[in-house]
Amino acid sequence: MARTKRYGVAASGRWWDEEDNRRLPAGEVHAWERGMNETVCGLSLHRSQLLRFPGVAWTDVLPESGGAADAVRRVCPRCAAAAARGGAGERPRRRHIDPRP
Repeated sequence: MARTKRYGVAASGRWWDEEDNRRLPAGEVHAWERGMNETVCGLSLHRSQLLRFPGVAWTDVLPESGGAADAVRRVCPRCAAAAARGGAGERPRRRHIDPRP
């Protein structure tokens, strides 16, 4: 059984939640795997000037969650699709051995 990945959030902006006293993502958000320097969809964090939010879970920035999604304007569709798959990527390849007669 494959282990599901927990994605952090990378965003184009930030805002400060006075109630919880913490920094939250704003603008366009992308799924980001901790320890990597790029988003799940392949954007470089540095070149795209995206801010990392390791304390915010990916599920919290989805608009239907109501969590940290107050200032989120756009969720990257490629990152959302990859996170919905659980980081499985493509199907595992199967090797078919069919020797010719």
